[in-house]
Amino acid sequence: MDDVQARLAKCFTAVFPELPRSQIPAASLTSVKEWDSVATITLMTVIEEEFGLQFEPEQLEQLVSFPSILEFLRGRKDD
Repeated sequence: MDDVQARLAKCFTAVFPELPRSQIPAASLTSVKEWDSVATITLMTVIEEEFGLQFEPEQLEQLVSFPSILEFLRGRKDD
């Protein structure tokens, strides 16, 4: 697990404390029953604070899983 993935996992743990750590890499809007619109905003806020960035509203529609968020963060890191 690289630094970006570990930091993102920490964000997921903060928002979804009941989610087993082993399930975080596969977590998605459809697989985590607690992941609703409020949890989405909370998660994005935690990620913004952790990574020092700000999401655009249209990006939220695409960032609906741990893998998609990780891919976004890794892509942004190369900018």
